[in-house]
Amino acid sequence: MKLSSSARYTVQVFFLSALVSSVLTIAQTPPQRHDWPSPGQLFVGTCYQPVDRTPEQIHKDIAIMKRAGFNVVRIGDLSWDSFEPSKGKFEFDWFDKIMDEMHTNGIRVILDIPGLPAPIWLHRAYPGVDLVSQNGTRLPPAERYMDDISDPDYAREASILADAITTRYAHHPAVIAIGYDNEIGNGFMSYSEADRQRFIAWLKKKYGTIDALNRAWATQRWSRRLNSFDDVDLPLREGPGPPERYLDLQRYWSDVTVARLQELDAIRRRNMPNIPAISNLWDTASRKGFDYLGTYKTYVSYGAEGFYPGDPIGGAFGAIMTKGDLPTPIWFNEFTAGGPGYYGTPGRSRMYAYLGLIMGAQGVLAWTFNSHQGGEEQALFGLLDHDNTPSWKVDEFALIATEFKELAGYGLPRYTHPQVAIAYSFDSSIASSPNGPSNTTLAYFKPAYAEQVRGAFEPLFRANIDTAIINIGHDSLTPYKLVIVPADYVMDPASAKAIRDYVQAGGTVVMTAFSAKVDEHGQWFDSPLPGRLNDVFGLKTNAFYNVDQPLTFEVDGQSIGSEVYRYEVLEPSTATVLSRFSNTPDRTPALTVNRFGKGTAIYLATESKASVIGPVLEHFYGSLGIELGPRTPAGVYAKVVDGRTLYVNTSTQDQSISIEGSTQGIITHRDYNGFVNLKPEEVDLVPATHPATR
Repeated sequence: MKLSSSARYTVQVFFLSALVSSVLTIAQTPPQRHDWPSPGQLFVGTCYQPVDRTPEQIHKDIAIMKRAGFNVVRIGDLSWDSFEPSKGKFEFDWFDKIMDEMHTNGIRVILDIPGLPAPIWLHRAYPGVDLVSQNGTRLPPAERYMDDISDPDYAREASILADAITTRYAHHPAVIAIGYDNEIGNGFMSYSEADRQRFIAWLKKKYGTIDALNRAWATQRWSRRLNSFDDVDLPLREGPGPPERYLDLQRYWSDVTVARLQELDAIRRRNMPNIPAISNLWDTASRKGFDYLGTYKTYVSYGAEGFYPGDPIGGAFGAIMTKGDLPTPIWFNEFTAGGPGYYGTPGRSRMYAYLGLIMGAQGVLAWTFNSHQGGEEQALFGLLDHDNTPSWKVDEFALIATEFKELAGYGLPRYTHPQVAIAYSFDSSIASSPNGPSNTTLAYFKPAYAEQVRGAFEPLFRANIDTAIINIGHDSLTPYKLVIVPADYVMDPASAKAIRDYVQAGGTVVMTAFSAKVDEHGQWFDSPLPGRLNDVFGLKTNAFYNVDQPLTFEVDGQSIGSEVYRYEVLEPSTATVLSRFSNTPDRTPALTVNRFGKGTAIYLATESKASVIGPVLEHFYGSLGIELGPRTPAGVYAKVVDGRTLYVNTSTQDQSISIEGSTQGIITHRDYNGFVNLKPEEVDLVPATHPATR
C-alpha cells in the first residue's frame, strides 16, 4: 500500500486534530473492558521476530509454539523497514500471512508499532533525525534507538506508519493488543541546534519570561544570568552543570517521549478503539528515561515491562511500578528465559512466572523465541538454540502454559486491591542524582533514590502485603490506609497538597529522611524543612550528622539495629516523640508522630532502609487495620486467591510453611498435614485446610 502526498497530508491533519481532542479528554484510568483480556484468562507465549526467519522456518516455529500451548505472541517490534522499506511504500503481504497463520493456530498477537528504531532511509531523507553529541558530532544510527525522536519529521513519519499498521489490522481476529515503540525511554538525547531551539520553546511555554527562568535556574550563581532565551544552551547530560538546568533537561526529554506515546495512543483509539495498549516501555532506563508514573494513564491500558529480575524483590519492585494504580493486571511483554551471556537455569523461569501471578500478572512472553545469529544480541539465548533446535526451555514454557491454562479457573489473574501506597517521583530520582562532578548533592544524597524506595517496598513484599507504587501528585491517595513517602527529595506543590489533604481527611503518612528538601525547580526550600509540610509533620529538621556505629532505637520495646549511620535532627513543635536514638548526642528523636486534622503524619529520621523502616511499619499495621498476607519464611512469598493460597519458594533451599490441618496441593498434588513443604524454586496452590488428623 502506498500513500500519495495528499493522502499523507490528510492523515497528518486528521491525526493532529485527533491528538488535540484526545489530550483534552485523557488522564482518566482506563476502564476494564469486556473485549479486553479479562478475569479467568492467563497468557503464555513468546516474543518473535519473523524478519530473521524464512517462510519455512516461520511455519515450523508456529508449529512449535502451538505444540507448547502458547496462546499469545508479540511481533512487529524493531522492524520498521520491513513494513515500510522506503518512504511511503508499505509492504504487508508477508506479515498478513504470519498473522493469519497465528490466528489459525489459536495464537493471539500483541502487535507492536515499530516506531523505534527509525530505518536508514528515514535518516537519509531527514538528517534532523540523526543524533548530535554534546561536542557537536553527528552520530550515525549505529545501534537501535539512535534516533532524535523530538524531530518533527520523525514524529510525522512514525505516526503515518502507526496509522497504516493499525488501519491494516484493525479488524484482524488475532490481534489482542497494541504495543508502542519497544523500550522507548532507552534512547539518547541529542544536541543539534534544532534540539536547542525546541528546548527553548519548551522553556518559554513553561516559564513565560526570561526573569522567571532566571529565578528557576538560580542563574545569579556563578555569574550565569540569561539576558534572553537566545542565551540558553542545552544543559550537559554528561559533565558539569547546575542541578536546576539538568532537572529541566530531563523533564524536556521526558515530555518529548510522552508526546510520542500519546500520539500513538490517539491513533490506536481512532483506528482500533476496542484494542488495548500493552507496551514494553522502559521509563527507568539510565540513558534518558521518562516520567511514566506522572503520565501513564494517557497511553497505557495495562502496565507492562520487560521482566529480567536479578532477585525476587527487585523484580517485583519494577513490576509493581509499571502497574501504578491501574485496575488491570500486569503483563511481562518480555520475560526472562535466558539472558546476555546466560543460557538459563531449569526451573527459574517457571518460578518467576508464578511470582508474577502473586503480583497480579496476566501474561508472560519469553524473550526470545529463536536465538539470534547476528546483531548485538547474538549471545542472548532464546527458546530455540542457534541451530534451530528447541531447547529444554521450550518444555519449561510449555509446562507454564499447561499449568496456567488450568489455574485460570482458580481466580487468576489476581486483581489486587492494595492497602498501602509508596510514593515514587521522576523528579526526585533526577534531582537527587544530578550530573557531576561539581554537584554537592552527589555527596549528600546517599544511598540512591530508587534504592531507598525499594527499601520501603521490601518489608511490605516480604509480609505479603499488596502495595501500589504511584506518583502521589497525580494519583488519588484516598484508597489507601497508609502512604509511605521515602526520600522524596523534590516536594512540588501538587504532591505537598496531596499529602496535606490526605492526612487532614484522616489518612496516615510515613515520611523518611531526605524528603521535601528542594522545590519543583530543584532549589532548597528557604522555609523550615520538610518544605511545604513542616506543619503537617509538626516539626522542622535542618541539621544532620553521622555516627561511628550503626544507629539504634526501640520500637515496641524491640531494639532496632539499623545498619544506618546518618540521621536528621528532628525538632518537634506539635509532634510527639515515639522513639529516640540510643547512640546520638542528646538522644535525638528517631520517630515522631503528629496529629494533623483527622489524620497522622509520621517522620522517620533516617534513610529508607528495609531493616529500619520495616519495624516502624509493623508498629502501625494493627492500628491502621492493614491485613497481613500469609506468614511465610524468608524467600517464600504467598497470596490468597479465592480462598486458596499460592506459595512460591524463590530460595535455593527446602522450605516448610506451617498450616492448620490437612489439604492437597493443586499443582503438586501433594498431601499436606500441618506443613506445606516446598523444594527450591517450587510452587503450589493450596486450598483451605481440613481439621488436622491425629
